[in-house]
This record gives sequence, C-alpha cells and structure tokens, in this order.
Amino acid sequence: MSDLNYQIVYRPNSNAANNDKNVSIKGDIYDSDKKNVAELSRDDFVFIYEDNKKPVIVLLGWAGCQDKYLAKYSAIYEERSFITLRCTAPVEYLFLRHDKLPSIGRKLLNIIKERNLDEHPIIFHVFSNGGAYLYQHVSLAMDQINNNIKVKGVIFDSAPGERRITSLFKAISAIMGGNPVVNIPFSFVITVFLSLLWICETISNSLGITNLPSASNPYTLMNEPNNWPQLFLYSNADTLIPAADVEKFANHRAKRGVEVKLVLFTDSPHVKHYAIYRDVYINTVCNFINDCSSEKLNTAKNDTEDNSTNNDSLLGYKNSFLRITKQVILPIEATANK
Repeated sequence: MSDLNYQIVYRPNSNAANNDKNVSIKGDIYDSDKKNVAELSRDDFVFIYEDNKKPVIVLLGWAGCQDKYLAKYSAIYEERSFITLRCTAPVEYLFLRHDKLPSIGRKLLNIIKERNLDEHPIIFHVFSNGGAYLYQHVSLAMDQINNNIKVKGVIFDSAPGERRITSLFKAISAIMGGNPVVNIPFSFVITVFLSLLWICETISNSLGITNLPSASNPYTLMNEPNNWPQLFLYSNADTLIPAADVEKFANHRAKRGVEVKLVLFTDSPHVKHYAIYRDVYINTVCNFINDCSSEKLNTAKNDTEDNSTNNDSLLGYKNSFLRITKQVILPIEATANK
C-alpha cells in the first residue's frame, strides 16, 4: 500500500464546452470523469484565470479522513474551475510513525512539481491537527530543499491545537467509531499507549538518544518562517481543538508579521463548520483566495480604517499594530436557518 494516496482534479473553465466534466488523476496514472458533489453557493464567486495561473488548492485531511468526505470540500473549488489536490496522511504515521512524515512532505512537493503545478498560485486548506501535521512537514520540506512553489496562503479548519491527552482520546474515539461499550475502553488503552510513547519520544530526543523528527507537534507551526497569509476557521463548540488554542496560535503568527484572519463559528462542532454554515464557509474561503491571489493580503498595510460591516452577525475588529482581523458568525447565519 502506498504511503501517500492522493487525487488531483482539473476542472475546465466554466465557459468551456465540456464544463460538466472534471479530469481526475488518482495516484500516478488514474484518469476518470467525476460528478459534482456540491452545489454552487447562493453568493457564487466567479473567478477568471488563465490556465497557467489557476489557483491550486491542496487539501490535507484530518486523521482518519476518508477521501469521499474531503471531496466535498474540494468540490467547492472544482465548481469554480480551480485545480485541487487532496490527500490525507495515514493514521499510523500521524500517531506512531512520525519518522515517516518528512518523506510524505517531500513526496507531496514532488507531486506538485511533476504535475507542473509549481508555477500556479497554491493555497493549502488544512483540516484539524492531522492535516496540520502533514502541512508542517510540507513546510519543512520547502525550506530544506529550497522549493520555490508559489504558496499564497493557508486555510486552517479546526486547527491547530496543542497536544493534550483528552484531545487525543477524543480523536481516537472518533476515528474508531462503533459501539461506545467497545469504543471507550479501546480508545482509553490506545490513548495511554500513545501518551507513554510520546513521553519516551520527547525524553529520547532531549537526550539525543534517537533521531526522530522534531516536528511532531503542529502547534510549533506558530514559529514557521514562511509568512504567507493565514485564515483560521474555528469554533467555541469544538471539543477537540479549543478556540483559545487557535486564537493563541493566530495572535503569535500576527506578531510575527503574518496577515491573519480569524472566523469564529459559535456553535459548530469540530470540522463541521461547512456542514452547518455552508454559504458563510464558501464565501469566506473564496474571499480569502481572491485576496491572496490578487495579493491584497500580502501587500496590505497596517491601518485603522473603518472596519464596520453591513452584516450584524460579522463582528469585526482590526488591531492597528497586529495584522489580524476577526469575525464572529452567529447561529442565525446557519444555512439551515435561511
């Protein structure tokens, strides 16, 4: 079994004669037609790009994510004629075989180059800590091999968060699923085992006994040297990644000069913001990509201009020192309420 399963989808421009079909590449040699898996947003964005300048959206799934679920997110971009590349790191690499993640990061960069996507503007869409782990090693690989892919921004959905035993237990329980009578004790045993393994790994690294990768905690991404804009989609109701973790991370990034956008959903669960706030979610990510592609965010200056909004549910502020904005999405904005 390959240690990196991926799928690339090329969508023709919406005005093309064959605009009802995608060209899909799975692994290295798979081509097929692909049906749409999401409808257009009510406030649909229309993007016009030359073929060699179409944004490439790289979606990195959460731990245990099935491709059919990640495809629902990639469809947001495919409907707008973007190129998408989606992949998820194997669960065993995320929890046990951290030594395998650096090679995964390098392989993903090689795929981007081999498919001639390195000349396109690239946006990463990262889900939960599982996706953040993989993104972390992609970022490290870019620095190590001086890869000049044109990254324009990163979208974090329900990430990143600090490593906690309680969060680990909940993540394992969610991955296992099934009857709680079986799930809970098995999840507990696995959590204890992994916690002990992490402690041993930390001690071994600190003593120089082993040469395991230092990048085993996505929260250390707060010191990432790259400074492209970052969008954070998170929630007060997330029981795996607390909102306070995301805000602490984002504020640290802003202090390092990174353009940061925070969008707080008040009641959606972990990686469920799109399911509950479909229209808001689509408009938010499309706005961000549009700003990144046009380099509005990259060239933005700190200012104290009027930040008022016509939508009472979007409560914004901009700090004149930190390059950061925040929006709060209230339950009335849920798609089901419209």
